[in-house]
Amino acid sequence: MADGGESNRGDQERGRRPLRVWVDGCFDMVHFGHANALRQAKKMGDYLIVGVHSDEEISKHKGPPVMTEQERYKMVRAVKWVDEVVEAAPYVTTIETLDKYNCDYCVHGDDITMTADGHDTYSEVKNGGRYKECKRTAGVSTTDLVGRMLLLTKTHHDHENEAQPPRDKVEELRENPQARSPWTGVSQFLPTTQKIAQFAEGGSGPEPGDRIVYVSGAFDLFHVGHLDFLQRARQEGDYLIVGLHTDPVVNDYKGSNHPIMNIHERTLCVLACRYVSEVVIGAPYTVSEELMEHFNIDLVVHGRTNIIPDPEGHDPYKVPKDLGKYKQIDSGSDMTTTKIIERIIRNRLHFEARNKAKEEKEMRVFDALQKQVKSGRKLIEESS
Repeated sequence: MADGGESNRGDQERGRRPLRVWVDGCFDMVHFGHANALRQAKKMGDYLIVGVHSDEEISKHKGPPVMTEQERYKMVRAVKWVDEVVEAAPYVTTIETLDKYNCDYCVHGDDITMTADGHDTYSEVKNGGRYKECKRTAGVSTTDLVGRMLLLTKTHHDHENEAQPPRDKVEELRENPQARSPWTGVSQFLPTTQKIAQFAEGGSGPEPGDRIVYVSGAFDLFHVGHLDFLQRARQEGDYLIVGLHTDPVVNDYKGSNHPIMNIHERTLCVLACRYVSEVVIGAPYTVSEELMEHFNIDLVVHGRTNIIPDPEGHDPYKVPKDLGKYKQIDSGSDMTTTKIIERIIRNRLHFEARNKAKEEKEMRVFDALQKQVKSGRKLIEESS
């Protein structure tokens, strides 16, 4: 990732002071929507500072976050467009904060963020002319991901040939029908080649002599456990390739409603990580000799999770093991996708209430926009 240094030097040579951009937020369960906002913000300046709110502030204004503040700080630091993270940033963005960190303006998505008492958290910087907007990524939000887990839905990915989740478990988690709505229910992210190219920007192939490391897996609900593992894997070489298994393959070995995020969503999440050099979309479950030769892989790395045999009952890592090109590493993290889902289920009532509040707020905004449209049409008709 470009750290802003080359851009800053070029600006100084041209006599322009580097632009410093501020972005703040909860960044709960950091996903590709967050990463895309940070990518857009970085494009608007030269140096990107991200303020991440504390657990206390989020609980006060929105309800309890899924991930702890330390987990969220770590995740944001790993996004490849981020230059600096400010911990425990204030929930309401002020000009004083921008001045404190020498930022020219702040950037936020084109959705509304409110305090607990209903005020726009960006009103001061908007009125001060130090606010810019980026486009929100359609089809994903933390609320949406929480909804997927609460509902045990499978509509977010291709579920052909997948086993259905147990009916009693589905019914148990669907006690509150308000958890699903047109605004906060599951939405379908529509991938494009342009979006993938944007996330892969700045990447290049391995240099001659680079030691190429390969890992593979689901990398669902990209979290600090994945992050620690990828950081550790990258230390084994110079160029890290991540193979992502398809949705049906992941469902075969994980079951239930997995993966929570479909393969296109998982691709963008992994691409946004600063430790990753390349992603193989739809990688085969078995690491074959052909795959290793194709990518000139020097080492295949696996974590401490159990290795599930392939459909024929064979070890999917037999080839790299036989070649002496396999290594098991310990990332030092015990976080798993399952643990995140357990957090959601354990605090189901809190998150259902939060989703319902988000739904009601978005309904009010939607109604207000509809009224503005109708009012505008009426004025046009009267002036005609």
